[in-house]
Amino acid sequence: MASDGPTRVEDVMSTPLEMIAPDESVQTAAEVMREHDIAALVVTASRHGIITSTDIIAAVADGKDLTELTVEDVMTKEVETVTPDLYMEEVAAMLTTYGIKHLPVVDDDFVGMVSSSDVAAHLS
Repeated sequence: MASDGPTRVEDVMSTPLEMIAPDESVQTAAEVMREHDIAALVVTASRHGIITSTDIIAAVADGKDLTELTVEDVMTKEVETVTPDLYMEEVAAMLTTYGIKHLPVVDDDFVGMVSSSDVAAHLS
């Protein structure tokens, strides 16, 4: 990675991308996140979807049974995405504008994830 030019998403995105089926339980999603030490999973569905630790916390706060609840029940649908060639400064602006912490990276298909932690590490 060249240090003299702007950094692109592909230089900092997390790969491989962890995914989960929409019919899996929220408990399973939480277990996968813990196992991989991540805070978001892309949901394998025809439309862009994501389940985050924030979605799971909201379900817990609502008193839901995580073993009965499916990923589809709590996932964020129609998420914003970015391409691998986008500059990190643009990602930072998107995260701020939309008030989110994760952006799936898409290039024909899902290829990675970029997060507010990645942006913070890049800008420090």
